[in-house]
Amino acid sequence: QVQLVESGGGLVQAGASLRLSCAASIRTFVNYRMAWFRQAPGKEREAVAGILWNGGDILYTDSVKGRFTISLDNAKKMVYLEMNSLKPEDTAVYYCAVRRLSESQYFYWGQGTQVTVST
Repeated sequence: QVQLVESGGGLVQAGASLRLSCAASIRTFVNYRMAWFRQAPGKEREAVAGILWNGGDILYTDSVKGRFTISLDNAKKMVYLEMNSLKPEDTAVYYCAVRRLSESQYFYWGQGTQVTVST
């Protein structure tokens, strides 16, 4: 069973930066894909960024390209999301998720961390 714990959320003003962290209780990241999702009030959950276990195949949703950076530390079993130039529309609960490459869905999720960006 994989457990994920996010941290780093908070209340910031527009233009500020935050760094989200996700600690994974997993033996190895090998052959896994990691991702950050978010869900704003009244909206569906959306994928924000994803990364392969070897640091490759990094993808971002269009709205965060150039502002957010996903990264991972295999040794520490950590996944990060560096968020810069935050906008009020980035306000959401952010979730960390992982899946095996052999699976098509993300079955392992964290509890989420709230990010609120004020004007």
